Amino acid sequence: MKPTILATVAFAALCASTFYADVHADNHENVDVPKEAVAVLVPMRGEEVWGTIVLKQESEGVRVTGRVHNLKPGEHGFHIHEFGDIRDPSGKSAGGHFNPSGHKHGAPDDEERHAGDLGNITADSKGNAKVDKLAKGLKLHFVIGRSIVVHAKADDLESQPSGDAGPRVAIGVIGFAQVKDKDSDKSSDKPAEKPEEKTADN
Repeated sequence: MKPTILATVAFAALCASTFYADVHADNHENVDVPKEAVAVLVPMRGEEVWGTIVLKQESEGVRVTGRVHNLKPGEHGFHIHEFGDIRDPSGKSAGGHFNPSGHKHGAPDDEERHAGDLGNITADSKGNAKVDKLAKGLKLHFVIGRSIVVHAKADDLESQPSGDAGPRVAIGVIGFAQVKDKDSDKSSDKPAEKPEEKTADN
């Protein structure tokens, strides 16, 4: 009897492991690699800056596009930060620039720079800025759950550790975007709509 029982148990274990392996492999094959993400910018305490940023995976990196509103005219530091935590009304809970390789801060085209170094965006006389940047070498899935941060001043692209860009005026958590059909309207092609009155601390 014992050999029969052992054989039965061994056969059951083999079936279970084969089933698990098949399911595990199938799950990996069906995991959705993000093609598009979105960050809805909300103002920090005392600010009125808002906007929408869309991130799309391209062969050379991540394309970052969108619009930001109610800025002071001129240049503003624009970065991907390490955390998607916006509980602090000053934005400090978002941490520093996303920098998994431990590089020095630099310009977007520098060989050595933070992965989150996107340089500056420029607001016109009405306070509106159009964004169109390529984060070279970046993979979209690495930044899901992190944040886009807009600063009060220009990033000088050299001061350490973050370009002396001043306080954070708006932050948006990067999340999966609902990707629409090609024939439907694309939200990223439309002007952003002002969100309901909201700040990071409410």
